[in-house]
Order: sequence, then C-alpha cells, then structure tokens
Amino acid sequence: MENRKIEITAKSNKNVKLGLIPGHFATNHSHVNYFVDMTTIKTQYRAARETARELAKAYAHSKQIDAIICLEGTEMIGAFLARDLCEHGSGMNGGGDIAVITPETNMNNQMIFRDNIQKKVYNKEILLLMASVSTGKTINRSIDCLQYYSGNLVGISAIFSAIDSYGDIPVNAAFTAGDLPEYISAAPTECALCKTGKKVDAIVNSFGYSKI
Repeated sequence: MENRKIEITAKSNKNVKLGLIPGHFATNHSHVNYFVDMTTIKTQYRAARETARELAKAYAHSKQIDAIICLEGTEMIGAFLARDLCEHGSGMNGGGDIAVITPETNMNNQMIFRDNIQKKVYNKEILLLMASVSTGKTINRSIDCLQYYSGNLVGISAIFSAIDSYGDIPVNAAFTAGDLPEYISAAPTECALCKTGKKVDAIVNSFGYSKI
C-alpha cells in the first residue's frame, strides 16, 4: 500500500507537505478513497512550525482567542500556532497568553475537561484545531463539549478539510478538497467502492492506519 504514496505541497508554503495513499479506507464516520498521511506534520518540528504559520495567517486580524483546543494529535501544531498568534496577531488577547489544551474522552465517547482545566474553557473564546475534517461530526462533538463548559467557538482550523465551513464559521485549512480534486467521502451505505466490491484496504483514524 505504501508504494502508492504520493506527496502534495501547500500552495502557499513549499515546506508544508502532505502524504496521500489512494485506496479504499474506513473511518469512524465514512469511507474515503485516500488515506491522508499527516505523520510528518504532526511529529516533525519544522513541518509543524510551518503548518502553524500558514494557519495563523487567517487570524492575523482576528478578535480575541483565549484557548486552542487540540484534537487528533495536533498539540505540537497548536503550540506553534499559539506562539504565532500571541507574537503577531493584531490585538490578539491584548498581548496576553493562549492556553493549548486537549480534552479527554470518556467511556461514552464524550469529550470532557477535568476541573483544573475547565477554567481555561469557561466563558473563553476558543479556536478548535483538528487534523482532518471530512463530515463535520467531530466538530459536532466538540461543540457539545464546549456547551457543557460555556466555551465560545470562534474559529476552526485543520491540516486538511473537505468542507469550507461549519455553519457560519469558516474552516481554515492548510489543504482543502481543492488540493485533492478526486477526494471522496461517503457514508458506508453509499460508498461507491463498496458497491463495486472493492475490499477495504485499511481502517484509519487520527493515529494512522491498520491494514485489513
């Protein structure tokens, strides 16, 4: 499977690169025809730094952001993003700080924050940072969580997003569906690859893939 891997480069930054493996993959919510490999962006210092720089551009003149909630292994990008926003954001937090936090997931698959972290979310302006947005269901779960703790979602960023916005909030992404013109995400019952009898290559999630 790995020998099919190709690499694409962000249009605005040649140092931000994404790996793509074509095939038939099953996620928690859908079937997709590409495994979007973000391993380097999530784990390598320079790749994470450059990706954060690209994402920060959308918020250069934004209103206040108090916390970045990191999902799907994006903590290193989140730290660089917080630095860029604090150093270069116009009026960002009035020169104040930005918290970089990750929720836990309980046995009911709900996102929660412990008591000592809740004060970083309560009545705060929140930027949600994700690895990949395909259907918006993870954003739904995140909004439910923020409602519990009275957090106000003011922005959504992702390494890759197949959607342009969620409600009235734009999804700011380093790579979009336009960079993957043949990208398809469909419910398992509507998957064209399944209907042709093509075997699923792997189960994928934010940690990577497991071949079948």
